[in-house]
Amino acid sequence: MSTIEENVILITGGTSGIGASTALHFAHAGASVLALGLDAQGLHAPRHPRIQCLELDVCDSAKLSQTIAELPQLDALVNAAGISRHAQEYQPEAFLQVIHTNLTAVMQASMAAAPHLLQRQGCIVNVASMYSYFGSKDRPAYSASKGGIVQLTRSLAQTWAHEGVRVNAVAPGWIATPLSEGLMADPKASAGILSRTPMQRWGHASEVAAVIGFLCSPAASFVNGAVIPVDGGYLTV
Repeated sequence: MSTIEENVILITGGTSGIGASTALHFAHAGASVLALGLDAQGLHAPRHPRIQCLELDVCDSAKLSQTIAELPQLDALVNAAGISRHAQEYQPEAFLQVIHTNLTAVMQASMAAAPHLLQRQGCIVNVASMYSYFGSKDRPAYSASKGGIVQLTRSLAQTWAHEGVRVNAVAPGWIATPLSEGLMADPKASAGILSRTPMQRWGHASEVAAVIGFLCSPAASFVNGAVIPVDGGYLTV
């Protein structure tokens, strides 16, 4: 990859949560960022002169592929779009929606981005989860999708490595985002989470963004196919 000031970064799910924080991380470093997602002008969307927010549902496969294909340049793709429907995921329609958003769209975005990334020797970073490592009776589709992200990351890491394109993932633990507001507001649930987290606090989206930034940087030039937990030690307990 070229210097960060010359880079163009595309982030799916870039209009809230970890994706929005990642967009700000790259913009502050000098990159140009296209943040795709829902509620692109909403409260949680990132605001910075180097960030363009575009309303796009990653389940709209044709629009997703066209948007990426029409970019004049792309140096890094961050797949951060994700949803959870909790116990509703036992219903076929909700299960399929979560799988499409969290996993299928990642493959579609990656394939659409591949021609650009091969030209620029760029990289992909996928957002997995601590649920990539274990299941959840409350989130069967979410857990399945994030387990799939790990194996997709490892597979794509082999696909383009010989042409200089790296593919890695981060696996966030309990991070303070709009998606986790309900749990954070529940004293009993939050206490249970913190009791198992060695660092005894919720993580910040900016802390995940910093690891994504590292994986996209020259400092990670020999890191490929890795899945890096960002969880305050949750998985060690």
